Amino acid sequence: MLDQRQHSMLDAMGIQLWSRRQQHQPGDIVDVTQPDEAEEQLHDWESLQQAVETCHRCGLAATRTQTVFGAGNQHAELMIIGEAPGADEDRQGEPFVGRAGQLLNQMLLACGFSREQVYIANILKCRPQGNCNPSPEEMISCRHYLNRQIELVAPKLLLAVGGVAATSLLDSDKPVGQLRGELYHYGGQKVPMIVTYHPAYLLRQPSEKRKSWEDLQFAMRKLGDLS
Repeated sequence: MLDQRQHSMLDAMGIQLWSRRQQHQPGDIVDVTQPDEAEEQLHDWESLQQAVETCHRCGLAATRTQTVFGAGNQHAELMIIGEAPGADEDRQGEPFVGRAGQLLNQMLLACGFSREQVYIANILKCRPQGNCNPSPEEMISCRHYLNRQIELVAPKLLLAVGGVAATSLLDSDKPVGQLRGELYHYGGQKVPMIVTYHPAYLLRQPSEKRKSWEDLQFAMRKLGDLS
């Protein structure tokens, strides 16, 4: 169900909430207040993944090749949250598998983690058309899936990579450069969270890798403090 802040956000955008579910096309506004009964009972990984795979809560379901649920250690201490699947992820059904994913793997290895030791997920479970930034309604439609993943993993630390993930999770309009270097807490469980640049951005701006490395070192120190 939407909370008061999310209702206010939709009202401000002039988005009408419908009470009847149907198949949707890209750009359609959908009812995010009436989840199916199966979606209300996402008690375990199996039921959650099935709900994601059959989801039609927004228009992206009409254009996806497949959903991109998440990957990695379901009991990880570190959970990484990105923006949305790209073309490679849409084809393979796994997050961060393109060039940005290769760089992410290298970044993790530099911190002493393999990809299999962390859990990786995205704000959205379907690829936006043309790799556009997710719309507010798309992120709201998908948020309960991500929240449930966080609850099931129960990580000690979240690492939000990129501006879309960071601003969405923090409900902020500040750029990553102003959000990095601080420890935040996400959701009702107050899960510690740190913000850094998206690997795709680092591929375009290699000079910023030093800052990202500083963020990872900060994350490792905090993870050590939380252990």
